Amino acid sequence: MRSIKNRRRFVIALMLVALVSSTAFGQAVTSPQSGPSTKGAVVKGKAPVNKTVLKVKLPKAEEASLPNGLRIVLLRSDKVPTFNMQMVVLSGGLADPADYHGLSTFTAALLREGTTKRSSRDIAEQTDALGTTLTATSGISSLTSTVTASGLVENLDQTLDIFADVVRNPAFPQSEVDKYKTRTLNQLQFQRSIPQFLAQEQFSKAIYGTHPASFVAPPADSLKRVSSKDLVGFHSTYYRPNNAILAVVGDVTMKDLMPKVQKAFGDWQKADVPVVNIPAAPEQSTAKIFLIDRPGSVQTVLQLGTLGIERTSPDYFAVLLADKVLGGGPSGRLFMNLREDKGYTYGAYSGFGASKYRGTWNASSEVRTDVTEGAMKEFKYELSRLGTDKVPTDELENAKRAIIGSFALSLEQPQALLQNIITQKLYNLPADYWDTYPQKVSAITADDVQRVAQKYIDMGHLQVVAVGDASKTRDILAKYGTVQVFDADGKPVGGGESNR
Repeated sequence: MRSIKNRRRFVIALMLVALVSSTAFGQAVTSPQSGPSTKGAVVKGKAPVNKTVLKVKLPKAEEASLPNGLRIVLLRSDKVPTFNMQMVVLSGGLADPADYHGLSTFTAALLREGTTKRSSRDIAEQTDALGTTLTATSGISSLTSTVTASGLVENLDQTLDIFADVVRNPAFPQSEVDKYKTRTLNQLQFQRSIPQFLAQEQFSKAIYGTHPASFVAPPADSLKRVSSKDLVGFHSTYYRPNNAILAVVGDVTMKDLMPKVQKAFGDWQKADVPVVNIPAAPEQSTAKIFLIDRPGSVQTVLQLGTLGIERTSPDYFAVLLADKVLGGGPSGRLFMNLREDKGYTYGAYSGFGASKYRGTWNASSEVRTDVTEGAMKEFKYELSRLGTDKVPTDELENAKRAIIGSFALSLEQPQALLQNIITQKLYNLPADYWDTYPQKVSAITADDVQRVAQKYIDMGHLQVVAVGDASKTRDILAKYGTVQVFDADGKPVGGGESNR
């Protein structure tokens, strides 16, 4: 049974790597001889946005707290007899010691591998019998560590008992730590065979330098030396009630919930928690091109981008619209150009991230090796065009319709409601932030989109990463700037740089 469980975890981990790779990586391009065509591209079913959709009135969350400092936020949702809850510890990867990146990730990953009351097997069997989910995660450059559980309300008491045990009493048995290290080292080695991972790794280094956000996976050195004692230390320091928020969405009232929470967490001891100083993102470096050599590759993975915005930036909604127009889906310009018109790829997208430090805004795709030059031209054309030409009214309205429609649908998902609450708390957003979300999207103009494109898509600081066969792509990329070549381990190759 244990081996089956481990294999499942390994497969899931690989699927997550692939998912992150396909959505987080970006690419860029240089101005072509002539503008690209979007012939044959027709957006159908363009019903106007219903005015009632713009008047979202979400149920108000109720809040309470325990004497030990634990904050409780409840959003009542009685459509189905289920619950989703998340213990948000307000310390994540950004709290890792400077010489121990990944410690928060390791701690979260091993929370449910045994407590002082339950073995790893006990936790797996008991949650399975209840039909509940129980997971714990912390990103290597995240603000938080989270433990999440969901299930039927009729099983809330039993689930909460296991949930609290995992949050408060992890034992981090060395035997489980050793198994985790073996599994994860194998996964890290496998990741180096994935070109999208290599592209994201190099791109993050290019943007962030020595900033904690430069890491996309825990360093192998950190993983090799992690011990049960290290995990106990991180947990004891940061997993404290006065450093956490318990957010719940489900068919339960605050009157019913509070006695259960008091029983599960009332005697959880608070403590002084070290303040984590989040460094600002570094100044952008001049435009560079990084080529990671994969001899014999039939594809080139391209990722291009620049430094973006913080989550609380007043430009957030303008960037949201600009990104949707550029490459936020199959109707985006990158997809319509590189796939539908040119046939270079199965898909081309853009995306941006925003945290308490500036995130990135990038574009990405995987193209055939023989069309690397054409793809570079079209990427750069689209990135430049967003700032030089105003988005036509129809295109902008289509983008607004897609964002607002997606938001409206997300409100049917308990997990999305839960995440909205957490986001509002983490960034101290206004109480009516999500109520007015559709109006904020609708208010963005073509001038706003052009302004943020000019401000953040800075071609003079554009970082370009290509992963592919250097013997076939190096000279092509050198037409656009100085090329630095590396192998899959990040080591310089070829004794120098290629210039245009």
